Amino acid sequence: MSSKKKLAKDRAWELDFLRGIAILMMLFMHMSWDVRYEFGADVFSYLEKGWFWSFIHPVIVVLFVSVSGICCTFSRNNVKRGLKLLGATAGMYLVTYLVTTFAGINCLILFNVLAVLTCGIFLYALISFIEKKTNARPDVINVITGLIGLYIVICGCDIHYMDYATDNLLFLPVGFDIKGAPWMADYMPLFPWLGVFLIGCVIGRMCYKDKKTLFAGRGKVMNAISRPVEFIGRHSLIIYLAHQPVVYAVLYLIFMIINPAK
Repeated sequence: MSSKKKLAKDRAWELDFLRGIAILMMLFMHMSWDVRYEFGADVFSYLEKGWFWSFIHPVIVVLFVSVSGICCTFSRNNVKRGLKLLGATAGMYLVTYLVTTFAGINCLILFNVLAVLTCGIFLYALISFIEKKTNARPDVINVITGLIGLYIVICGCDIHYMDYATDNLLFLPVGFDIKGAPWMADYMPLFPWLGVFLIGCVIGRMCYKDKKTLFAGRGKVMNAISRPVEFIGRHSLIIYLAHQPVVYAVLYLIFMIINPAK
């Protein structure tokens, strides 16, 4: 068996599958938001229900961020990956700023999931560098990284109890309430989500030491079902960056046909 075929066989397809599910859920949520709030259709009222934001939305984010943390442990060059994601994050900010300013469509994004993942990748690259230079035991690094991640999650869950309001935008990534901050179409702070990413890294280090799938014996039916979702998971960054303009444009055309007078 060639090395390329062996690599494809051993690939942790379940991670692509889980990330693909998270992306599909996110696509549906963003489409629902556009239909209800951008085009004024009285549908998808689940967006105004407490159960969605308390139970369903966290599942989407935890799934995406934790799997990204697991995948981070597979990379040979996280600095390169981090720089790539940093460029995508900066590009998203620039595009949304220009569209908000000149097109009048409120879609500004200052700090969201891409920024969290960028910080997480660079932080894990630093942890890996320290581990290598100090010859630290992997289990010690796992415990320390896990405790830091857990601490960040706990702080993020309790941060709303604190008197943390400020007018300094530099605290925006932390999760503090910024007085006079511009309206943002999407926002995700480091607390607690950087902690979720780090916990994902620990899971990856412990469960995927050999960097191979944990479910090598999937059958033909599961393979047929999972392949399309895996494809979405493997190309999650491109889909994330492109989906909103595409979805908005398609919905715009649909609503123009349905109600051309508007």
